Amino acid sequence: MATPTDPAPNAAERLIAFTIGGSYWLWLVGGLYMAGPLLGWALAIMAARNCYLAPALPEGERPGPLPIQVWAWLLGMAAMLLILLVAHAQFGLGSAQTVKSAVGWAKGWALLGLFPFAGYVLPIRLSVLARAVCRLGRQTMILMPLFLAAPFLHLPSILWVSPLKVLGSASDEFFAVVLYTVDPEIGTPRWQFFAPWSPAAGMVAVIHFLIAREERSAPWRWTGYSASVLIALLSQSRMALVALAIIIPLALLAGKLGKAHTWFAFAPVTLVASWLLPQLAALSEQASSSFNGARASSSRVRATLGRIAVERWQHEAYWFGHGIVERGPHLVEYMPIGSHHSWYGLLYVKGLLGVIALGVPMVSSLIGCVLAAAGGRYGRLALTMSLTYWLYSFGENLEVLVYITWPALLALGIGLRLQRSNGAPGEAAS
Repeated sequence: MATPTDPAPNAAERLIAFTIGGSYWLWLVGGLYMAGPLLGWALAIMAARNCYLAPALPEGERPGPLPIQVWAWLLGMAAMLLILLVAHAQFGLGSAQTVKSAVGWAKGWALLGLFPFAGYVLPIRLSVLARAVCRLGRQTMILMPLFLAAPFLHLPSILWVSPLKVLGSASDEFFAVVLYTVDPEIGTPRWQFFAPWSPAAGMVAVIHFLIAREERSAPWRWTGYSASVLIALLSQSRMALVALAIIIPLALLAGKLGKAHTWFAFAPVTLVASWLLPQLAALSEQASSSFNGARASSSRVRATLGRIAVERWQHEAYWFGHGIVERGPHLVEYMPIGSHHSWYGLLYVKGLLGVIALGVPMVSSLIGCVLAAAGGRYGRLALTMSLTYWLYSFGENLEVLVYITWPALLALGIGLRLQRSNGAPGEAAS
Protein backbone atom coordinates (compact mmCIF):
# COMPACT_ATOMS: atom_id res chain seq x y z
CA MET A 1 0.00 0.00 0.00
CA ALA A 2 2.94 2.32 0.58
CA THR A 3 5.98 2.82 -1.63
CA PRO A 4 9.52 3.42 -0.26
CA THR A 5 8.94 7.19 -0.63
CA ASP A 6 5.70 7.15 1.35
CA PRO A 7 5.51 7.03 5.14
CA ALA A 8 4.20 3.84 6.68
CA PRO A 9 0.45 3.81 7.37
CA ASN A 10 -0.49 5.27 10.72
CA ALA A 11 -2.79 3.52 13.19
CA ALA A 12 -5.98 5.02 11.75
CA GLU A 13 -4.99 4.10 8.19
CA ARG A 14 -4.19 0.54 9.22
CA LEU A 15 -7.60 0.17 10.87
CA ILE A 16 -9.34 1.51 7.77
CA ALA A 17 -7.40 -0.69 5.36
CA PHE A 18 -7.93 -3.76 7.55
CA THR A 19 -11.70 -3.19 7.83
CA ILE A 20 -12.21 -2.59 4.10
CA GLY A 21 -9.86 -5.40 3.09
CA GLY A 22 -11.59 -7.81 5.44
CA SER A 23 -15.12 -7.05 4.21
CA TYR A 24 -15.73 -10.48 2.70
CA TRP A 25 -14.21 -12.33 5.67
CA LEU A 26 -16.29 -10.28 8.08
CA TRP A 27 -19.35 -10.91 5.91
CA LEU A 28 -18.74 -14.67 6.05
CA VAL A 29 -18.70 -14.74 9.85
CA GLY A 30 -21.44 -12.14 10.33
CA GLY A 31 -19.11 -9.49 11.75
CA LEU A 32 -19.49 -6.81 9.10
CA TYR A 33 -22.52 -5.23 10.79
CA MET A 34 -20.47 -4.62 13.94
CA ALA A 35 -17.14 -3.76 12.33
CA GLY A 36 -18.32 -0.43 10.89
CA PRO A 37 -19.60 0.98 14.21
CA LEU A 38 -16.52 -0.24 16.10
CA LEU A 39 -14.27 1.43 13.53
CA GLY A 40 -16.27 4.66 13.64
CA TRP A 41 -16.05 4.99 17.41
CA ALA A 42 -12.36 3.99 17.44
CA LEU A 43 -11.51 6.64 14.85
CA ALA A 44 -13.62 9.23 16.68
CA ILE A 45 -11.76 8.58 19.94
CA MET A 46 -8.45 8.92 18.11
CA ALA A 47 -9.66 12.16 16.49
CA ALA A 48 -10.85 13.58 19.83
CA ARG A 49 -7.46 12.75 21.32
CA ASN A 50 -5.74 14.58 18.47
CA CYS A 51 -7.91 17.64 19.10
CA TYR A 52 -7.05 17.56 22.80
CA LEU A 53 -3.32 17.04 22.18
CA ALA A 54 -3.12 19.35 19.15
CA PRO A 55 -0.27 21.62 20.40
CA ALA A 56 1.95 18.60 21.10
CA LEU A 57 1.43 16.95 17.70
CA PRO A 58 3.83 17.32 14.74
CA GLU A 59 2.97 20.12 12.33
CA GLY A 60 1.43 17.84 9.69
CA GLU A 61 -0.84 16.10 12.18
CA ARG A 62 -2.35 19.09 13.98
CA PRO A 63 -6.06 19.35 13.20
CA GLY A 64 -7.33 22.74 12.10
CA PRO A 65 -10.57 24.28 13.31
CA LEU A 66 -13.56 22.14 12.41
CA PRO A 67 -15.56 23.56 9.49
CA ILE A 68 -19.24 24.29 9.91
CA GLN A 69 -20.16 21.19 7.88
CA VAL A 70 -18.45 18.82 10.36
CA TRP A 71 -19.93 20.68 13.33
CA ALA A 72 -23.36 20.41 11.72
CA TRP A 73 -23.00 16.63 11.42
CA LEU A 74 -21.82 16.23 15.01
CA LEU A 75 -24.52 18.46 16.51
CA GLY A 76 -27.27 17.09 14.26
CA MET A 77 -26.53 13.50 15.21
CA ALA A 78 -26.32 14.43 18.91
CA ALA A 79 -29.76 16.00 18.51
CA MET A 80 -31.00 12.66 17.15
CA LEU A 81 -30.22 11.05 20.51
CA LEU A 82 -32.07 13.74 22.46
CA ILE A 83 -35.08 13.42 20.15
CA LEU A 84 -35.02 9.66 20.63
CA LEU A 85 -35.04 9.99 24.43
CA VAL A 86 -37.97 12.44 24.40
CA ALA A 87 -40.01 10.23 22.03
CA HIS A 88 -39.44 7.17 24.22
CA ALA A 89 -40.55 9.11 27.29
CA GLN A 90 -43.67 10.42 25.53
CA PHE A 91 -44.79 6.96 24.43
CA GLY A 92 -43.73 5.23 27.66
CA LEU A 93 -41.55 2.70 25.86
CA GLY A 94 -39.64 1.73 29.01
CA SER A 95 -36.00 1.74 30.01
CA ALA A 96 -35.09 -1.53 28.26
CA GLN A 97 -36.38 -0.28 24.90
CA THR A 98 -34.72 3.11 25.46
CA VAL A 99 -31.33 1.50 26.07
CA LYS A 100 -31.79 -0.71 23.00
CA SER A 101 -32.67 2.31 20.85
CA ALA A 102 -29.71 4.30 22.23
CA VAL A 103 -27.40 1.46 21.23
CA GLY A 104 -29.03 1.53 17.80
CA TRP A 105 -28.30 5.26 17.61
CA ALA A 106 -24.64 4.58 18.44
CA LYS A 107 -24.47 2.03 15.61
CA GLY A 108 -26.30 4.21 13.09
CA TRP A 109 -27.01 7.92 13.35
CA ALA A 110 -23.98 8.67 15.50
CA LEU A 111 -21.66 7.34 12.81
CA LEU A 112 -22.94 9.92 10.33
CA GLY A 113 -21.25 12.52 12.52
CA LEU A 114 -18.22 10.53 13.69
CA PHE A 115 -16.78 9.51 10.31
CA PRO A 116 -16.64 13.03 8.77
CA PHE A 117 -15.13 14.25 12.06
CA ALA A 118 -12.46 11.53 11.96
CA GLY A 119 -11.75 12.11 8.27
CA TYR A 120 -11.22 15.81 8.85
CA VAL A 121 -9.14 15.61 12.03
CA LEU A 122 -6.97 12.53 11.55
CA PRO A 123 -4.03 12.57 9.08
CA ILE A 124 -5.59 9.88 6.88
CA ARG A 125 -4.19 9.82 3.34
CA LEU A 126 -6.65 9.59 0.52
CA SER A 127 -4.26 7.24 -1.26
CA VAL A 128 -4.63 4.68 1.54
CA LEU A 129 -8.43 4.78 1.37
CA ALA A 130 -8.46 4.53 -2.43
CA ARG A 131 -5.98 1.63 -2.48
CA ALA A 132 -8.00 -0.27 0.14
CA VAL A 133 -11.15 0.11 -1.95
CA CYS A 134 -9.34 -1.09 -5.07
CA ARG A 135 -7.90 -4.08 -3.22
CA LEU A 136 -11.41 -5.00 -2.16
CA GLY A 137 -12.37 -4.67 -5.83
CA ARG A 138 -9.73 -7.26 -6.68
CA GLN A 139 -11.28 -9.63 -4.15
CA THR A 140 -14.67 -9.06 -5.75
CA MET A 141 -13.28 -9.90 -9.19
CA ILE A 142 -11.72 -13.10 -7.83
CA LEU A 143 -15.02 -14.15 -6.23
CA MET A 144 -17.14 -13.06 -9.18
CA PRO A 145 -17.17 -16.48 -10.94
CA LEU A 146 -18.55 -18.10 -7.76
CA PHE A 147 -21.30 -15.50 -7.42
CA LEU A 148 -22.26 -15.77 -11.10
CA ALA A 149 -22.23 -19.56 -11.19
CA ALA A 150 -24.15 -20.09 -7.92
CA PRO A 151 -27.73 -19.77 -9.29
CA PHE A 152 -26.95 -21.88 -12.35
CA LEU A 153 -25.33 -24.59 -10.25
CA HIS A 154 -28.42 -24.51 -8.02
CA LEU A 155 -26.37 -23.68 -4.95
CA PRO A 156 -28.46 -22.50 -2.00
CA SER A 157 -29.27 -18.82 -2.07
CA ILE A 158 -28.61 -18.34 1.66
CA LEU A 159 -25.63 -20.30 2.95
CA TRP A 160 -26.18 -19.52 6.62
CA VAL A 161 -27.15 -16.87 9.14
CA SER A 162 -24.32 -16.07 11.53
CA PRO A 163 -24.93 -16.80 15.23
CA LEU A 164 -23.42 -13.36 15.89
CA LYS A 165 -26.94 -12.11 15.18
CA VAL A 166 -27.62 -12.36 18.90
CA LEU A 167 -25.07 -9.57 19.48
CA GLY A 168 -26.35 -7.28 16.76
CA SER A 169 -30.06 -7.11 17.65
CA ALA A 170 -30.93 -6.57 13.97
CA SER A 171 -32.76 -8.64 11.37
CA ASP A 172 -31.29 -11.70 9.70
CA GLU A 173 -30.52 -9.73 6.54
CA PHE A 174 -27.49 -8.13 8.20
CA PHE A 175 -25.98 -11.46 9.26
CA ALA A 176 -26.96 -13.76 6.38
CA VAL A 177 -24.41 -14.99 3.85
CA VAL A 178 -26.38 -14.69 0.62
CA LEU A 179 -24.88 -15.79 -2.71
CA TYR A 180 -27.77 -14.49 -4.81
CA THR A 181 -31.49 -13.79 -4.76
CA VAL A 182 -34.18 -14.27 -7.39
CA ASP A 183 -36.18 -11.29 -8.56
CA PRO A 184 -39.81 -12.30 -7.91
CA GLU A 185 -41.13 -10.14 -10.77
CA ILE A 186 -39.00 -11.49 -13.62
CA GLY A 187 -37.50 -14.64 -12.09
CA THR A 188 -33.87 -13.76 -12.85
CA PRO A 189 -30.98 -13.92 -10.36
CA ARG A 190 -29.86 -10.77 -8.61
CA TRP A 191 -26.75 -10.31 -6.50
CA GLN A 192 -26.09 -8.32 -3.32
CA PHE A 193 -22.52 -9.42 -2.50
CA PHE A 194 -21.70 -8.41 1.11
CA ALA A 195 -24.60 -5.94 1.42
CA PRO A 196 -27.88 -6.79 3.18
CA TRP A 197 -29.93 -6.27 -0.01
CA SER A 198 -29.24 -5.56 -3.68
CA PRO A 199 -29.92 -1.78 -3.82
CA ALA A 200 -27.55 -1.37 -0.87
CA ALA A 201 -24.86 -3.13 -2.89
CA GLY A 202 -25.54 -0.60 -5.64
CA MET A 203 -24.91 2.26 -3.20
CA VAL A 204 -21.62 0.69 -2.10
CA ALA A 205 -20.65 0.29 -5.76
CA VAL A 206 -21.22 3.99 -6.44
CA ILE A 207 -19.18 5.06 -3.40
CA HIS A 208 -16.30 2.71 -4.22
CA PHE A 209 -16.26 3.82 -7.86
CA LEU A 210 -16.00 7.48 -6.84
CA ILE A 211 -13.23 6.76 -4.32
CA ALA A 212 -11.36 4.58 -6.82
CA ARG A 213 -11.06 7.65 -9.07
CA GLU A 214 -8.51 8.95 -6.55
CA GLU A 215 -6.19 5.95 -7.06
CA ARG A 216 -3.16 7.05 -9.11
CA SER A 217 -2.04 3.59 -10.18
CA ALA A 218 -3.91 2.80 -13.41
CA PRO A 219 -4.07 -1.02 -12.92
CA TRP A 220 -5.44 -0.64 -9.39
CA ARG A 221 -7.79 2.15 -10.45
CA TRP A 222 -9.31 0.11 -13.25
CA THR A 223 -9.65 -2.88 -10.94
CA GLY A 224 -11.71 -0.68 -8.63
CA TYR A 225 -13.74 0.66 -11.56
CA SER A 226 -14.44 -2.80 -12.98
CA ALA A 227 -15.56 -4.30 -9.69
CA SER A 228 -17.79 -1.32 -8.87
CA VAL A 229 -19.50 -1.30 -12.27
CA LEU A 230 -20.08 -5.06 -12.14
CA ILE A 231 -21.64 -4.79 -8.68
CA ALA A 232 -23.87 -1.94 -9.86
CA LEU A 233 -25.03 -3.93 -12.88
CA LEU A 234 -25.48 -7.28 -11.12
CA SER A 235 -27.34 -5.72 -8.21
CA GLN A 236 -29.80 -4.42 -10.84
CA SER A 237 -30.09 -1.25 -8.79
CA ARG A 238 -31.79 1.50 -10.76
CA MET A 239 -30.52 4.13 -8.35
CA ALA A 240 -26.89 3.04 -8.78
CA LEU A 241 -27.02 3.42 -12.55
CA VAL A 242 -28.62 6.85 -12.23
CA ALA A 243 -26.02 7.91 -9.65
CA LEU A 244 -23.08 6.84 -11.80
CA ALA A 245 -24.56 8.75 -14.73
CA ILE A 246 -25.16 12.08 -12.99
CA ILE A 247 -22.92 12.54 -9.94
CA ILE A 248 -19.54 12.85 -11.69
CA PRO A 249 -20.82 15.35 -14.32
CA LEU A 250 -22.47 17.42 -11.59
CA ALA A 251 -19.26 17.49 -9.56
CA LEU A 252 -17.21 18.50 -12.60
CA LEU A 253 -19.71 21.24 -13.39
CA ALA A 254 -19.56 22.52 -9.81
CA GLY A 255 -15.79 22.69 -10.13
CA LYS A 256 -16.16 25.22 -12.95
CA LEU A 257 -18.71 27.50 -11.30
CA GLY A 258 -15.97 29.92 -10.31
CA LYS A 259 -15.05 30.55 -13.94
CA ALA A 260 -16.77 33.30 -15.90
CA HIS A 261 -17.03 31.28 -19.14
CA THR A 262 -19.20 28.72 -17.30
CA TRP A 263 -21.83 31.36 -16.60
CA PHE A 264 -21.64 32.67 -20.16
CA ALA A 265 -22.19 29.11 -21.39
CA PHE A 266 -25.22 28.78 -19.12
CA ALA A 267 -27.01 31.73 -20.74
CA PRO A 268 -27.84 30.11 -24.12
CA VAL A 269 -28.52 26.76 -22.45
CA THR A 270 -31.03 28.41 -20.11
CA LEU A 271 -32.68 30.22 -23.01
CA VAL A 272 -33.07 27.04 -25.07
CA ALA A 273 -34.33 25.13 -21.99
CA SER A 274 -37.02 27.76 -21.41
CA TRP A 275 -38.26 27.28 -24.98
CA LEU A 276 -38.30 23.48 -24.57
CA LEU A 277 -39.73 23.44 -21.06
CA PRO A 278 -43.01 21.64 -21.95
CA GLN A 279 -41.13 18.95 -23.90
CA LEU A 280 -38.55 18.58 -21.11
CA ALA A 281 -41.32 18.22 -18.52
CA ALA A 282 -43.01 15.52 -20.59
CA LEU A 283 -39.68 13.73 -21.07
CA SER A 284 -38.99 13.89 -17.33
CA GLU A 285 -42.41 12.44 -16.53
CA GLN A 286 -41.89 9.64 -19.05
CA ALA A 287 -38.45 8.86 -17.58
CA SER A 288 -39.93 8.79 -14.07
CA SER A 289 -42.67 6.41 -15.22
CA SER A 290 -40.12 4.14 -16.89
CA PHE A 291 -37.94 4.20 -13.74
CA ASN A 292 -40.84 3.22 -11.50
CA GLY A 293 -42.20 0.75 -14.03
CA ALA A 294 -38.92 -1.16 -14.12
CA ARG A 295 -40.04 -2.73 -10.84
CA ALA A 296 -43.65 -1.75 -10.47
CA SER A 297 -44.35 -3.73 -7.27
CA SER A 298 -41.23 -2.39 -5.58
CA SER A 299 -42.15 1.18 -6.47
CA ARG A 300 -45.72 0.60 -5.24
CA VAL A 301 -44.52 -0.73 -1.88
CA ARG A 302 -42.11 2.18 -1.46
CA ALA A 303 -44.84 4.72 -2.22
CA THR A 304 -47.31 3.06 0.17
CA LEU A 305 -44.75 2.89 2.97
CA GLY A 306 -44.15 6.60 2.48
CA ARG A 307 -47.83 7.47 2.62
CA ILE A 308 -48.37 5.45 5.79
CA ALA A 309 -45.36 7.13 7.43
CA VAL A 310 -46.54 10.65 6.57
CA GLU A 311 -50.13 10.06 7.65
CA ARG A 312 -49.23 8.52 11.00
CA TRP A 313 -46.55 11.18 11.63
CA GLN A 314 -49.04 14.00 11.06
CA HIS A 315 -51.73 12.55 13.29
CA GLU A 316 -49.76 10.79 16.03
CA ALA A 317 -46.24 12.15 16.62
CA TYR A 318 -45.59 15.46 14.88
CA TRP A 319 -42.49 16.84 16.66
CA PHE A 320 -40.55 13.89 18.09
CA GLY A 321 -41.91 10.91 16.15
CA HIS A 322 -42.82 7.47 17.45
CA GLY A 323 -39.34 6.66 18.76
CA ILE A 324 -39.13 3.15 17.26
CA VAL A 325 -39.60 1.46 13.91
CA GLU A 326 -42.81 -0.54 13.39
CA ARG A 327 -43.72 -3.13 10.80
CA GLY A 328 -46.29 -2.18 8.20
CA PRO A 329 -49.37 -4.21 7.22
CA HIS A 330 -49.61 -7.02 4.70
CA LEU A 331 -50.23 -4.42 1.98
CA VAL A 332 -46.55 -3.45 2.18
CA GLU A 333 -45.29 -6.99 2.77
CA TYR A 334 -44.77 -6.23 6.48
CA MET A 335 -41.81 -3.97 5.73
CA PRO A 336 -40.93 -1.31 8.33
CA ILE A 337 -42.95 1.89 7.99
CA GLY A 338 -40.84 4.59 6.38
CA SER A 339 -38.16 2.20 5.15
CA HIS A 340 -36.60 2.71 1.71
CA HIS A 341 -36.59 6.47 2.33
CA SER A 342 -34.57 8.38 4.94
CA TRP A 343 -36.94 11.33 5.13
CA TYR A 344 -40.17 9.36 5.51
CA GLY A 345 -38.46 7.10 8.02
CA LEU A 346 -37.29 10.12 10.01
CA LEU A 347 -40.74 11.67 10.02
CA TYR A 348 -42.21 8.49 11.42
CA VAL A 349 -39.54 7.62 13.98
CA LYS A 350 -38.18 11.06 14.99
CA GLY A 351 -40.76 13.55 13.73
CA LEU A 352 -40.18 16.98 12.24
CA LEU A 353 -37.27 17.69 14.57
CA GLY A 354 -35.52 14.54 13.30
CA VAL A 355 -35.87 15.74 9.71
CA ILE A 356 -34.35 19.08 10.72
CA ALA A 357 -31.50 17.30 12.56
CA LEU A 358 -30.56 15.49 9.34
CA GLY A 359 -31.53 18.23 6.90
CA VAL A 360 -29.28 20.92 8.39
CA PRO A 361 -26.01 18.93 8.04
CA MET A 362 -27.07 17.59 4.64
CA VAL A 363 -27.74 21.10 3.31
CA SER A 364 -24.66 22.63 4.93
CA SER A 365 -22.48 19.83 3.51
CA LEU A 366 -23.90 20.29 0.04
CA ILE A 367 -23.36 24.06 0.06
CA GLY A 368 -19.88 23.76 1.57
CA CYS A 369 -18.85 21.02 -0.85
CA VAL A 370 -20.09 22.97 -3.87
CA LEU A 371 -17.91 25.88 -2.76
CA ALA A 372 -14.98 23.54 -2.08
CA ALA A 373 -15.42 21.87 -5.49
CA ALA A 374 -14.61 25.17 -7.19
CA GLY A 375 -11.22 25.06 -5.46
CA GLY A 376 -9.91 21.72 -6.64
CA ARG A 377 -10.26 17.96 -6.98
CA TYR A 378 -10.42 17.26 -3.24
CA GLY A 379 -13.45 19.51 -2.98
CA ARG A 380 -14.99 17.69 -5.92
CA LEU A 381 -14.43 14.37 -4.14
CA ALA A 382 -16.24 15.69 -1.07
CA LEU A 383 -19.06 16.91 -3.31
CA THR A 384 -19.48 13.50 -4.98
CA MET A 385 -19.84 11.91 -1.53
CA SER A 386 -22.40 14.53 -0.48
CA LEU A 387 -24.37 14.09 -3.70
CA THR A 388 -24.36 10.29 -3.26
CA TYR A 389 -25.82 10.60 0.22
CA TRP A 390 -28.41 13.10 -0.99
CA LEU A 391 -29.51 10.86 -3.85
CA TYR A 392 -29.72 7.72 -1.74
CA SER A 393 -31.57 9.48 1.06
CA PHE A 394 -34.63 9.18 -1.20
CA GLY A 395 -34.23 5.45 -1.72
CA GLU A 396 -32.60 4.02 1.41
CA ASN A 397 -32.38 4.64 5.15
CA LEU A 398 -28.91 6.15 5.48
CA GLU A 399 -28.38 5.25 9.13
CA VAL A 400 -29.18 1.57 8.49
CA LEU A 401 -26.49 1.22 5.82
CA VAL A 402 -23.79 3.40 7.36
CA TYR A 403 -21.95 0.27 8.54
CA ILE A 404 -20.95 -0.42 4.90
CA THR A 405 -21.23 3.08 3.35
CA TRP A 406 -18.96 4.80 5.91
CA PRO A 407 -16.10 5.25 3.37
CA ALA A 408 -18.22 8.00 1.79
CA LEU A 409 -18.44 9.90 5.09
CA LEU A 410 -14.75 9.40 5.76
CA ALA A 411 -13.89 10.64 2.25
CA LEU A 412 -16.14 13.65 2.83
CA GLY A 413 -14.07 14.68 5.83
CA ILE A 414 -10.76 13.90 4.12
CA GLY A 415 -11.74 15.87 1.02
CA LEU A 416 -12.71 18.95 3.05
CA ARG A 417 -9.45 18.77 5.02
CA LEU A 418 -7.25 18.40 1.95
CA GLN A 419 -9.09 21.12 0.08
CA ARG A 420 -8.63 23.45 3.04
CA SER A 421 -4.88 22.86 2.92
CA ASN A 422 -4.95 22.85 -0.90
CA GLY A 423 -3.35 19.41 -1.10
CA ALA A 424 -1.01 17.69 1.26
CA PRO A 425 2.39 15.99 1.00
CA GLY A 426 2.29 12.27 0.68
CA GLU A 427 -0.87 12.22 -1.43
CA ALA A 428 0.91 10.80 -4.42
CA ALA A 429 -0.25 7.42 -5.52
CA SER A 430 1.16 4.43 -3.87
